[in-house]
Order: sequence, then C-alpha cells, then structure tokens
Amino acid sequence: MAKIVLERVYSIRLRQKLKKYPRWLRTKKAVKYLRNFLSRHMKALPENIKFDTKLNEKLWERGAQKPPGKIKVRAVKFDDGIVEVEIAE
Repeated sequence: MAKIVLERVYSIRLRQKLKKYPRWLRTKKAVKYLRNFLSRHMKALPENIKFDTKLNEKLWERGAQKPPGKIKVRAVKFDDGIVEVEIAE
C-alpha cells in the first residue's frame, strides 16, 4: 500500500487561460492545463497524474465549449510518484 507524501487543495482559475482558444477546444485545453499545473506544483510527471471520474465529468458536463471558470481540487501524492486528483468539497 502506497504511503501519502503530500496532500494539497488548489482553487484553479481556468477562465482567463481558456479565452485565447477556440470554443470547441476549451475543455480539452482545460484538462491539459490542469494536468500541467498539478505537475508543476506537486513535482510529478504529467503522465503520473490521475483524475477522478467525478472531476472529469465536472470538467466535461457542459460540453467541449464551456468548461467551468474555476475549479477546486484536492491532490494527493503517494510515495510511488502517483498523484490522484479529485474535486474538493
């Protein structure tokens, strides 16, 4: 069983970052931005960041053109380098 090394809660603003992309690409770019943000702040590789299904559904619930403007996430890093991300309550 993996041991928890680091646990943080982030409130990430997406709206300003996504305005420069065409509407049909915004949610895809939001997922990529979220992965890169967490990679930078949790000191993990982007491919080691795993999103919870509820987080993914929250990002995509209004379709590809209208991702949420701001999202609050809880990231947990384990000693094997895997970071699990879920929606913060």
